[in-house]
Amino acid sequence: MNAGDEAVTDKRALRAALRERRAAHLAALPPAIRALTFGIAPGPLAALMRRARTVAAYVPLGDEADPLRLLAQATAMGCNTALPHIVSRADPVRFIAWRPGSLLVVGPLGLRQPDAAGREVAPDLILTPLVGFDRALNRLGQGAGHYDRAFAANPRALRIGVAWAAQEADSLPRETWDMPLDAVLTEREWIAGPRAEGAGA
Repeated sequence: MNAGDEAVTDKRALRAALRERRAAHLAALPPAIRALTFGIAPGPLAALMRRARTVAAYVPLGDEADPLRLLAQATAMGCNTALPHIVSRADPVRFIAWRPGSLLVVGPLGLRQPDAAGREVAPDLILTPLVGFDRALNRLGQGAGHYDRAFAANPRALRIGVAWAAQEADSLPRETWDMPLDAVLTEREWIAGPRAEGAGA
């Protein structure tokens, strides 16, 4: 096994451990508390959304933190809103204009997403899913690289992770192509880096 193989194996093990921790955390969370979580953007995030023209989010899968009420809040602020459209593991993400409550279709990967015929947009702020994060705002995703490529294609967009606190790791491996998050929102706190702090000022 070479160094690259070891890195892949380590990330797979880390993803499995973080998913297990997330599931245990949610199992212990009272349903009433879980239903209220991520319902209203905290002040710093709300300030960032007010400055954005287009806010993108995602439809949660399984135990992922649900950002859709945050997206509805962005709509109420007058922002354009969008969701990702993914065709395959190899193809890049396209952000398609979508308003909360509008139709979603099931894509090839089993994800609920806007129809491919919708208008493609370039977001200013991306609420992104993740498997894990650390205090340096490194992000561990599902492993397909969709968001890595989306971040590279939209370098000026603010990258905001939405996660459960249990998904925090002490330290995550970082590749040369990885772009760190600008902030992470959990049910407990708002963790912001320089770009998010400056943009919301």
